[in-house]
Amino acid sequence: MTAAQQAALSLIESYYAAFNRGDWEGMLACLADDIAHDVNQGERQVGKDRFGTFLRHMERCYRERLEDLVLMVDASGTRCAAEFTVHGEYLVTDVGLPEAVGQTYVLPAGAFIAIHDGLIHRLTMYYNLEDWTRQVAGA
Repeated sequence: MTAAQQAALSLIESYYAAFNRGDWEGMLACLADDIAHDVNQGERQVGKDRFGTFLRHMERCYRERLEDLVLMVDASGTRCAAEFTVHGEYLVTDVGLPEAVGQTYVLPAGAFIAIHDGLIHRLTMYYNLEDWTRQVAGA
């Protein structure tokens, strides 16, 4: 493994470890100021401030931890992929989604990550919203 690949893996491991600790500042420290965040089935949000707002919203509506984390990095150390299982609890009703009553869910998910100058420059998230909706709606 090259030094660039090791640095990329270390950065992504730090990012996801901060997520699991609920350490939003630790997560933000891994991001470029102009982070491009492609929200699953949503719009691209640009900037660390918007990402912080997103994290506060998520913290209010959901409690999540990631397990079964698998990381992959390309030869250049600038592109990564992450696959994991989200174990969550739906705390507060989110806009346009089913009513929250403390439902739990387990959801496979993934991310594509671009790294530039030692920071995450783009984070693109994917999960199956229909599967999540079915789980929290009790279908």
